[in-house]
Amino acid sequence: MAQQSPPKPTLRQRLEILADAAKYDASCASSGTAKKNSLGGKGVGSTEGMGICHAYAPDGRCISLLKILLTNHCIFDCHYCINRKSANTPRARFTPQEVVDLTLNFYRRNYIEGLFLSSGIVRSANHTMEQLVEVARILREEHDFRGYIHLKTIPEAEPEIIHQAGLYADRVSINVELPTTAGLTRLAPDKNAGQIEGAMGRTKARIIEAKDERKRFRHAPRFAPAGQSTQMIVGADGANDAAIIGKASRLYGDFGLRRVYYSAFSPIPDASAVLPLKRPPLLREHRLYQSDWLMRFYGFAPQEVADAAEADGNLPLDIDPKLAWALKFRASFPVDVNRAPKEMLLRVPGLGTKAVARILASRRHRNLRLDDVARLTVSVAKVRPFICTVDWRPTFLTDRADLRGLLVRKSEQLELF
Repeated sequence: MAQQSPPKPTLRQRLEILADAAKYDASCASSGTAKKNSLGGKGVGSTEGMGICHAYAPDGRCISLLKILLTNHCIFDCHYCINRKSANTPRARFTPQEVVDLTLNFYRRNYIEGLFLSSGIVRSANHTMEQLVEVARILREEHDFRGYIHLKTIPEAEPEIIHQAGLYADRVSINVELPTTAGLTRLAPDKNAGQIEGAMGRTKARIIEAKDERKRFRHAPRFAPAGQSTQMIVGADGANDAAIIGKASRLYGDFGLRRVYYSAFSPIPDASAVLPLKRPPLLREHRLYQSDWLMRFYGFAPQEVADAAEADGNLPLDIDPKLAWALKFRASFPVDVNRAPKEMLLRVPGLGTKAVARILASRRHRNLRLDDVARLTVSVAKVRPFICTVDWRPTFLTDRADLRGLLVRKSEQLELF
């Protein structure tokens, strides 16, 4: 008697599997919110888990995206990936037309404003990339879809297919996966660092070329107008934060990336023995994002951020990187808020870019007092050891041996009731 094959999962079951699998892709900024669900018919709307994430447009708008994989089948066997070939995980696959229909249906219900699409690799990199491009092509050409599209591209695919992706997508991204070449070779043997960076280099060149063509020819096609980004997994190999910061800085410089996203390694079921047993603290991911901000918006050089790390090369978890740097280089403080240049004010712990802009504007009209600065910051206690005002000098406070202890926020158990 012939054995019957298992029934094909319904569309909803596949959506559940492939939306959940996509949550490991961090190339968009998911909003933080309390977990709620609508099970049992009590209420409408769920903020739990996966499915819809948020990204921010260059003009600051928050965009809701349908975030899914085309498939979680994969011929690669990356040790850290839940979708790797040898993983015992439920598998599912959409056709390009099904992804198009889902996107349009969600869009017409006003659930989403765009699509974030990634995929495991089936048959070959070229075949999978063609399927991803086909989704974007149908949306753009057959339905005149003008919403945001972010496509994950596959560096092993032919450059011409990746080029097609950039013509339809607002943003494209290629994951560098791990901070070091040695880590990539050990944990993702099917991937090649040179191939990944080669694809990123061609994408950068094409973005520049397309911008130049648009200046000369009004109707020249756009190519990934929202640029390219990448993602690094933190904690799966032995790379410390100083190495990760150095890698991120090089990626920004060499490939003109809009963002480098950091994703703390998350232990997966039936994990390979070469992986660490424990996940890194999520706070480490947060500190790396803060260091990223210091390089992009506060004028810190990569080496300066790395200098804030502790002896093991990792950033301290109990204080932010800017405070860690200030405590290490106290000779640069105190800073006179009424006279110091913008570059030095941006190095004062507790002063953000908006606070510094307001200080620069206000001091044109009058000398600032400590109370004036206090109104611009969340914690004047954090700022006080590092600044001078008309009515305040920290005297010996800046050099106190126990200053770090005075500034670290005490952790406390919150009330349960």
